[in-house]
Amino acid sequence: MIDFRTRPSEYRHWRLDIDGAVASLYLDVDENGGLAPGYELKLNSYDLGVDIELCDAVQRLRFEHPEVNTVLLRSARDRVFSAGANIRMLAQASHTEKVNFCKFTNETRLSIEDATERSGQIYIAVVEGSCAGGGYELALAADRIVLVDDGSTSVSLPELPLLAVLPGTGGLTRLVDKRRVRRDRADVFCTLEEGIRGARAAEWGLVDEVVPASRLEERLGEIAEDAAARLLRGREGEGVTLTPLERDVAADGLEYGTLSVRIDRAAGVAELTIRGPDSNLPEGVRAIHDQGARFWPLALARDIDDAVLHLRFNEPEVGTWTFRTDGDPGRVSAMDAVLAGNADDWFVRETIEFLKRVFKRLDLSARSLIALIEPGSCFAGTLFEFCLAADRSYMLDGTFEGDNRPPAAVELTRMNFGPYVMGNGCSRLGCRFLDMPERLWELEDAIGTKLDAAAAAELGLVTFIPDDIDWEDEIRIAIEERTSFSADALTAMEANLRFAGPETLETKIFARLSAWQNWVFQRPNATGEEGALKRYGSGQRPNFDRTRV
Repeated sequence: MIDFRTRPSEYRHWRLDIDGAVASLYLDVDENGGLAPGYELKLNSYDLGVDIELCDAVQRLRFEHPEVNTVLLRSARDRVFSAGANIRMLAQASHTEKVNFCKFTNETRLSIEDATERSGQIYIAVVEGSCAGGGYELALAADRIVLVDDGSTSVSLPELPLLAVLPGTGGLTRLVDKRRVRRDRADVFCTLEEGIRGARAAEWGLVDEVVPASRLEERLGEIAEDAAARLLRGREGEGVTLTPLERDVAADGLEYGTLSVRIDRAAGVAELTIRGPDSNLPEGVRAIHDQGARFWPLALARDIDDAVLHLRFNEPEVGTWTFRTDGDPGRVSAMDAVLAGNADDWFVRETIEFLKRVFKRLDLSARSLIALIEPGSCFAGTLFEFCLAADRSYMLDGTFEGDNRPPAAVELTRMNFGPYVMGNGCSRLGCRFLDMPERLWELEDAIGTKLDAAAAAELGLVTFIPDDIDWEDEIRIAIEERTSFSADALTAMEANLRFAGPETLETKIFARLSAWQNWVFQRPNATGEEGALKRYGSGQRPNFDRTRV
């Protein structure tokens, strides 16, 4: 089982040093520390385990070190920054493992850019030695790339000529969309095995500047000082420790503080039930900080994030996820008021940003998502985002026979109108009602109103509202129908339907680039017995099918 829980004291591949406002993340990969047998992580190449630690480090810098405003991405090895994703690992990985690996590394690199944009922690990639493939893609996620001018340090994206695949973590998109490299130069660069070094790399826009080795540390100090002068303020105070995540794993599910997951492998269904907050609502910023990792919105974000990653990687055949909630919707709305009312506090802001990233990870999960709204549910505000993220939602109209609880209701809060934007830059409500501003105004007027099934359906907030006679049959049929379809076709359909509206660098990475890489990973030119991945390092040239498709 792949476990995504870690902390700096357990890192095998990264070292995190803090010096005042500057943090240094040193990549120092343990060659024998791969997640699976059969390959060595030479030349600072990486697998999923290396990126799990990087993801954790980026998260901890945001929560535990608010004093940090500059993060230096560096190598602890001589003459090599990173050789990128380990080729032996890719060659032996299944198609599912390759795609999930690329998706997670993409999400991690986007979290670096998000930290720069939203938290004022500027990432600077310090490239000394060979920086190839995924290593350069990691550098591309930084706000600035500094290349050491020593005659041998270079950057490259050699996947196409060497491996017959694409740069898998956003390299192509960031070249032309983020760094604005000319298309013709990008074409040349992506077909050069040896890459580009020195002044030419800066001239082409592949790096920001080239610095002599003798002046490197001095220049990094200047860059950090300049970054500090233009950064987002308001991160004063002590950090909040991300205590070890508590989780119980059983044969048929997982149990978290805010979440229960029940898995029916025969049916291919996972049922996620989220527990709303208790009555312990913090009053004021000091009380919020005192709760730390126990602050319910943060605890929820951590639990959901871990559960989604666990299901993605460890339960690939569980293709349908249903979402239920249990609790008092009034307390959820009250907690949302705490978030909205204290959003200028750095810790509250980081919690909101974390929830935003968790919902994005849910959007990007190749699973069918169904929300079930019943009496006893608390789909309000932040928790209503699960309904908006779902492919379809069912809300019981009325009550169940013999159930004395009031009918189900949903409620909107200010948190549904902007803080949790999708990868396309829109709120989920905005994406749901594209080019319908009048509907969004109507929904804003409904903030704080408990909406029963008929009202929610009238406003377009739920898909179906069966009564208690039809409820069980409709849910059963919907789930059985979903599991009877082709998993591949469902993944493609859902990915196309979820991201209406504008296209951004982020959606290009996850749609255009990932879709092509997904296809390339199945082609014999890359993964066949005579393909480039299988023959790499063997001394034999790959045998390519020359048919253009």
